[in-house]
This record gives sequence, structure tokens and C-alpha cells, in this order.
Amino acid sequence: MNIQMKKGILDSLVLSIVNQQDTYGYELSEKVSSIVEIAETALYPVLRRLEMQSLLKTYSKEFNGRLRKYYSITPKGKKNLKLNLSDLLELKQIILKLEEENRHE
Repeated sequence: MNIQMKKGILDSLVLSIVNQQDTYGYELSEKVSSIVEIAETALYPVLRRLEMQSLLKTYSKEFNGRLRKYYSITPKGKKNLKLNLSDLLELKQIILKLEEENRHE
């Protein structure tokens, strides 16, 4: 998949996963990479950007004697996710239309 397309979808994917439950970085990376091919290191800039935009917030929680950084979605993040999903559904309709038109050629 084109890197620019993937980049645009990653925000929605991350927000969608975190919307289901608060998630720490490695777990989030595993979930994202099971859906979209991405290097683990490529995810952290996305997380930082979403946090800077106040779409995600973080907190630390102890696990086995170490602190884990968890991500949770903000109300602004939920609103953004809803808008993004609407845009993606519209894009899906366009893709289906293109597919249908190209089958007839």
C-alpha cells in the first residue's frame, strides 16, 4: 500500500484500537501490525502526534515492577475517529464504484 495512504489510515486505526480499551505501546503495535504492515518504530511518531493533537492522552501504570505507558482516547479523539470513519466509508464507496466500472471494461 502507498505510504501516504497508509499514513492517513494509521491515525484512524490507532484511535479505533484505543477506543476499544486503553492500550500500551507494544500491545498497540502488535494489534496495528496484524492489520497493516508497519514497522514498530513507525508507530511511535503517530502516537506522539495524536497526543499533541489532544486525541490521545497517556498515563503510567506499574506492571511486573516496571511502568508501562498507556494510551487512552480523549473525547476529542472519539469525535475525530467518528469523522474519520465517516470519511473512510465514503472512500470505500468510491473504491467500490471504481472497481465496478473497471469490471465492465
